[in-house]
Amino acid sequence: MHDWTGYRIDQLAARFGLEARGDATHVIRGVAPLAQAAGTDLAFLANPRYTGDLTRTRAGVVVLRAEHAAASPVPVLVAPDPYLAYARIAALFDTAPAAAPGIHATAVIADGARIDATASIGPGCTVDGTAVIAAAAVLDAHCVIGPHCTVGAHARLGANVTLVTRVVLGQRVLIHPGAVLGADGFGLARDQAGWVKVPQLGGVRIGNDCEIGANTTIDRGALEDTVLEDDVRLDNQIQIAHNVHIGAHSALAGCAAVAGSARIGCNCLIGGGAGVLGHLEVADGVTITAMSLVTHSIHQPGVYSSGAPLEDNRAWRRNAARMRHLDQMAQRIAALEKQLAALAKDRT
Repeated sequence: MHDWTGYRIDQLAARFGLEARGDATHVIRGVAPLAQAAGTDLAFLANPRYTGDLTRTRAGVVVLRAEHAAASPVPVLVAPDPYLAYARIAALFDTAPAAAPGIHATAVIADGARIDATASIGPGCTVDGTAVIAAAAVLDAHCVIGPHCTVGAHARLGANVTLVTRVVLGQRVLIHPGAVLGADGFGLARDQAGWVKVPQLGGVRIGNDCEIGANTTIDRGALEDTVLEDDVRLDNQIQIAHNVHIGAHSALAGCAAVAGSARIGCNCLIGGGAGVLGHLEVADGVTITAMSLVTHSIHQPGVYSSGAPLEDNRAWRRNAARMRHLDQMAQRIAALEKQLAALAKDRT
């Protein structure tokens, strides 16, 4: 379908089920933003706010919706969802070299570890004797694979990823550098002398096609496992506490946190910096906007928000001062309503 020189527009259209308009024989060799794209680049328009960039673009082809096609000075690929189409096409230009199978000389592999011959174990990695590394899995430098951990086929772990204990990764899981899976959950009991640590005896189970961001942490369960179902996507620096269960195809943005034993449904979206308190349930198809705090279970799909949006500092200070008097104001309003009701009753 293509050669090393790139992809023709009509070839891209046929491969991804898109409609080509304009010179479909033009060859595309890369991707770039609308404003910076050159004649051999593919760009996309998903947000109408960038229509001005479309009219000035010098891209070789633009992926867009049908209603924007007439405004393009260059050939187009018409798609019902331009961003999704772009994502699929851009993968063709991701030319990162495949890792070579084998175990680096500096890796430390304990006796008993089961490592498929097609796996790649990078410099400085350590693998416990009870661990399993499946076919075509890749461990970048200095990964630690602890006791009773399994890395599924075609999974890739970035540098310095740690699987502490009892972590099972499905197929094609991608974990970015610095993530830690299977550390102790935050389980504590208290007596008169202080805190007593609760043993964390469960594990972590990650489904197929999941992605876990850099420096994200997923704690193992206290008794049962912490679970991410298939195709869950976690951004960087997220905290998933012990015994959390996240349904398939859900995505959490950076710095979100989910407390212990919470259950997130399928196809949920949780914005950056949002928090979900422990032991709550969130239904399928729920969107939580950024910086929101979920303090009660959500049983119906929809979009939910909390928190105070940004405003001018002077206005914020005035409103914050008035917030302190809300209870008094509510009591005064209730008293006035009661007086008005009494007056109305007297008149009748």
